[in-house]
Amino acid sequence: MKTFSNLFVALILILAVAACTGKGSGKKTTGNDTITVPDTGYTGIKQYMSGNHLVKEVTFKNGVREGLTKTFYAGGQVYQTFWYENGLRQDSGRYYYTEGQLFRTTPYKNDTIDGIQIQYYRTGKLKARIGYSKGLRTPYLEEYNSNGRLVKGYPDITVTANDEYKTKGVYRITLALSDKSTKVKFFLGEFTDNRFDTTFIKQLDTVEGIARINLRKTGTPTQDYVGVIGALLTPYGNRHLVYKRIDLPYNDLK
Repeated sequence: MKTFSNLFVALILILAVAACTGKGSGKKTTGNDTITVPDTGYTGIKQYMSGNHLVKEVTFKNGVREGLTKTFYAGGQVYQTFWYENGLRQDSGRYYYTEGQLFRTTPYKNDTIDGIQIQYYRTGKLKARIGYSKGLRTPYLEEYNSNGRLVKGYPDITVTANDEYKTKGVYRITLALSDKSTKVKFFLGEFTDNRFDTTFIKQLDTVEGIARINLRKTGTPTQDYVGVIGALLTPYGNRHLVYKRIDLPYNDLK
């Protein structure tokens, strides 16, 4: 009888341990097969605080951003909103002035800026339209003054050449803007598929709005021109990209 009682107590203990171990484990047993049920993560809206101030609201589905995300100014006003699908920004990101008016919309495709970014004045009038392709700027830019008129007359790139090819084997080019503005950076190279991709162009040293290119005689045939891009800052705070092709009098300069 004592042996039977000990066996009964041991069986009860084994069953209790098994029950505790299985609780919340995410496993279901069907016959001899064990099926693991993954933890899909949080679904709902999470709020992120800095002290007593709401900084961000993020919508999740199964632990991944899905839906609207908002960020806020320190005063509590909405600063920007993004729409997420499967963790990636899609559609338009929206930015707001502290007073609540729309400042800018930025198009996203799979978390990358792609399309026309639009800026607005506090009055709601159109301020600028700026081109992007696969996350990079394109030359497309339209700016409007506060009266709604299209801004024209951007400065061009001026070129001054110093030909020392015959004496020193050097051809020097000096670049500047036609309005003498110093708010510019110059690059040697071309647009890539109409995109301003600094991976494939060389930034030139620009001092007080002036940059120089020193080409040397190589004795090997090369292309008979160089391309330069000026990225100038407009009075409206945007970058205007202007391209200029400079034809060379010799075909072996590099």
